[in-house]
Parts: sequence; C-alpha cells; structure tokens
Amino acid sequence: MDAGFTAEQDDIRRTLRELLRKRCGPEQVRAAADGPAGHDPGLWEVLAARLGLPGLALPERYGGAGCPATDLALACEEAGRFLAPTPLLATAALAAPLLLALGTEDQRAGLLPRIAAGELTAALAVPGAALATALALTGPNGGDWAGGGRAGGVQARHADGRWRLYGEVGQVLDGHSAGLLVVAAHTGGFARSRTLLFLVPGDAAGLVRVRQTTLDATRPQGRLQLREVEAELLGEDQGAQERGGVLPVLAAVGDTAAAVLACEAVGAADRVLERTVEHVGRREQFGRPIGSFQAVKHRLADVYVQVQAARSAAYYAAWATARGERVGGLALAQALQALRTAAAEAVQLHGGIGFTWEHEAHLYFKRATGDELLFGPVHRLREHAARTARLFERREVTV
Repeated sequence: MDAGFTAEQDDIRRTLRELLRKRCGPEQVRAAADGPAGHDPGLWEVLAARLGLPGLALPERYGGAGCPATDLALACEEAGRFLAPTPLLATAALAAPLLLALGTEDQRAGLLPRIAAGELTAALAVPGAALATALALTGPNGGDWAGGGRAGGVQARHADGRWRLYGEVGQVLDGHSAGLLVVAAHTGGFARSRTLLFLVPGDAAGLVRVRQTTLDATRPQGRLQLREVEAELLGEDQGAQERGGVLPVLAAVGDTAAAVLACEAVGAADRVLERTVEHVGRREQFGRPIGSFQAVKHRLADVYVQVQAARSAAYYAAWATARGERVGGLALAQALQALRTAAAEAVQLHGGIGFTWEHEAHLYFKRATGDELLFGPVHRLREHAARTARLFERREVTV
C-alpha cells in the first residue's frame, strides 16, 4: 500500500476544506439541516459544479471524473469534518454504484450524467432499519430483510407489462428529497420471494414522502409510502438480476460505502478533537489552563491515539476497495468508536457549555450515535467481520 496521496488528492482535500470552512460553520449547518431539503442546495450546487463530487467515482463516459473510490472517501472525510449536510453519501456512495453495477446502458446513460452534474440526487430505500443488513455490514444479507409475503416491506407485482410497488419504507437517507429512489422490493410470493431493485422517480404517482424527525438532523431521513406506484426494474429483466445476483452487488457497494463512511467519521472525530484541544488551552481554572492538568492530557492523548488508529484503518479500507479486499465494515467500526469517544470527551471537557444546545459538541455526538443506529452497532460490525474471517471456527493443528 502506498500511504502517500497524489497531487490531485491533496488538491481535492485542500480545496474542499477551504470551501467548507467558509460555508459550514455551526450556525450554517443548523440552518441547512432545518431547511425543507435537510441540506443547503446552494452548497450542493457548488460541490457539484465546481468540484464535481457527485461524479468523482463515476466513469468519464457518464460525465464522471473516473477516480477510484479512495478519492470519494477522502472528499467525505472533509465533509465529515464540518458535518456538511449534503446528499453526497446517499447519492454517490449508495445509489450511483448500484446504477452503475446493475443498470442497463440506457439507464446508466440517462441517469448517471445527471447525477455526476449534481442535477439529480438519489437514495437507496430498504425497509425498516435493515440498511446495515442489506449492505451486508452486520451479517449476511441473504435473509428476508426486504420483507416479502407476510413479512411486510415493499411488494412488487408485475401485470400488463408493468411493475407496481406497494408498501412502506422508513429511515431512508435523503428519501424525502431525492429525485430518484432505488427501492428494494420482494416479488414472487411468500414461498419463492426474491429481492429485486426498482427505480422510482421522486414525483411518481402514488408515492407519499414525509421527512422524519431524526436524532442527527444533519443526516436527514424520510419515510416512503408506495401505493401501487409504477416502477422500472433496475437492469435488463428479472432473470438478469437473479442471475447476476442483487445481493452480492449490495454487499460490494456496502463495503465501499463503509470505507467512505469510515473516512467521514474520522474527519468528524479529528475536528471535534481539534476543537476540544483549543478549548482546554484557553479555559483557565485555578490560575492555569485546564489543558495543563495531567488528567486532561491523558484523556485527550487516548482520544488522539484512537483517532489516528481509525484514520489508518479507514485509509487502508478505502485503498483496498479497488483491490477486492473487503475490510470496510471493520474500519467503520473503529472509526465510529473513535468518533463516539472523541465527541463524548468533547462534551465532558467543555464543561457546562458542552451540555448546551447552543454549542456544536452535541452535533458530533449525535452524528456518532446516529451512524451507529443506521450502519452498526459497532459490536455487530466487528462480530460480522470476525465471522467472515472465520475467527470463531475451531481448527485442528497438526504437528
């Protein structure tokens, strides 16, 4: 592994950090998160038009930059540093890779250039709290996580040459505002149900979308109700999806998304640690800065070690995605734990102000907790990684 960054990667990180420092202060982040879309449309337009972030990891023939997923992960690290409320994760790390992997040439040519240009946002909709399962982050995704039969979820019915969807999906990242929905649904009845992916426009007839109240307002979610909504199958036909395997593609996309998320969490952890160090260097007690006390130094040193270890794991996971090595889930577990620890220490070491709504420390704590609820928890991410590596199996040792 080459641990150095290319000149282009350094340029992306530097430019993005300077831009977000100006556009994503605490008050600006709160205002954007409280808006109807849950993000700042003006900032999204700048990120797309000036930096090309939505198309960073898309092929050039579809209007993208043709960069590896590593570049997208590094960009998300900077976005995470400032908790930038954008649809980048849902669009570029979850939905677009599925379109690229499973879509027909017409679907790719019609949708991916618009995504790369920032004209179209997209979201992946899976039932309930099953996102981590669907992406194979916390266990195998071969079960009935999409519902089916008597299990609820979203049902797909093919009649008169058209597909129609019926059901409900909650906790969809940017689901209330995305222009395109990639919906996982079951078809084939209870005994022989199969999970397929469908494309649904955000303004489709019979689709009702409501923004949900979430713990982390900077990561907006929506609830979808589909009432005989006409949908387009993602890919050539039902047999093509079944032969190619929707589930392996979801698992591959999940690993890459986990690496991107890990870098994002590392950026947030690094920023909240930086802000805490600044505070303890200014805040005085008993005539001296509280950062000079040995106990405070020890606590921050422990956080620093966790953040640096998580950064190494996240960078390796991002680098490994292009080489077929799946370690994103394990890196995500380490990054989420580092962020949770850094945010908790920030609240404590900021003293009384750290517990107030007005201070930004709670935003980072909520990001750590919210991401664990969506993509974790940490112990299940680690358990699945251990089982995948067969660490719990007994092995005979021959001498």
